[in-house]
Amino acid sequence: MLKDQFKARLEIAKNKILKKNKDSKQSSSSNIGVAFKLSTEMVAAVVVGTIIGFILDNWFGTKPWLILIFFFVGVVAGILNVIRSAKNMQSKE
Repeated sequence: MLKDQFKARLEIAKNKILKKNKDSKQSSSSNIGVAFKLSTEMVAAVVVGTIIGFILDNWFGTKPWLILIFFFVGVVAGILNVIRSAKNMQSKE
C-alpha cells in the first residue's frame, strides 16, 4: 500500500516538473518574439516617417527640413507604439 502511494506521488511530481520545463521553454521563445515585435514597430515607424519626409521634400524642394521633421515624428510615433504594445502585453498577462 505504501509503495503504491509513493509511486503515485512520484508520478505527480514528475508531471509537475515536466510541465514547468515546457512552460519555461515556451516563455523564452515568446520573449524573443516580443522583442522582435517591439523593435520592428519602432523601426517601421521611423522608416515610414523618413520616407514620407523624403517624398514631401522632393515635392516641395525643401531638403532636408521635412526629412528631419518626419524622422523625429517617426521616432516619437515608434516610441508611443512600443509603449502601447508593452501595456497591452502586460495587461494580457
